Amino acid sequence: MTYKIEEFIKDHIYIFEYPIRFAAMDLYSRMTIVKLPGGELWIHSPSKLDAELKSNIDALGEVSYIIAPGNFHHLNVTEFQSAYPDAEVFLCPSLESKRADIEFDWILGNRPDPRWQNTFEQVVIHGTRIMNEVVFFHRSSKTLILVDLIENIGDDYTHEAGLLLKFWWKAVFNMWNNPKAAPEYQLGWGDKLVVKRSLDKILAWDFDRIILSHGNLIECNAREVATKAWKNVLEAYE
Repeated sequence: MTYKIEEFIKDHIYIFEYPIRFAAMDLYSRMTIVKLPGGELWIHSPSKLDAELKSNIDALGEVSYIIAPGNFHHLNVTEFQSAYPDAEVFLCPSLESKRADIEFDWILGNRPDPRWQNTFEQVVIHGTRIMNEVVFFHRSSKTLILVDLIENIGDDYTHEAGLLLKFWWKAVFNMWNNPKAAPEYQLGWGDKLVVKRSLDKILAWDFDRIILSHGNLIECNAREVATKAWKNVLEAYE
């Protein structure tokens, strides 16, 4: 791979962006690596892995936890498992049935694992029909870490957006220059009252920036961006 791990929060959070193809569209996704206080590495939404990337990850520390945070973010878990057989695997709820081939240690819930409870808060997005996701809040850096709950693609996108992506984001979902939840969320919010409870918990956290999987990072007015992105759910019961 010619892509490079970038240090996002000095000595704490690293990100790795890489190309993917989904629904005939060329996109990019993002893996997040968090170094826990004891030096262990926490791998969120793992990417494909080659020798160069593995060497760069190993230079940061020992991989101890592999996190599949959403039911659309699981494809490379087994690849990381093979490379790091001693690491524990945590799955988003429902993935244990969708990916019965993955050997896992834990199912993620609303309470952080005791070994990282001083580093993260977390919440499961309940009530949706199509997408499931677990959102994390890295306390010390005030960073929200999610996958599909917000996508941020527009004129300032750091990659070339293809015609199909532009069509769907502009003409169909009104997401171009307008960060929103992934189309699958918008098509299947499900029980909005239940979803709203999870979103309210996220908005109660004191976050300043957002790491997401698809699109540019959100480093300014993060709370305002998130509130607007989830407006249809948050205002459904006002």
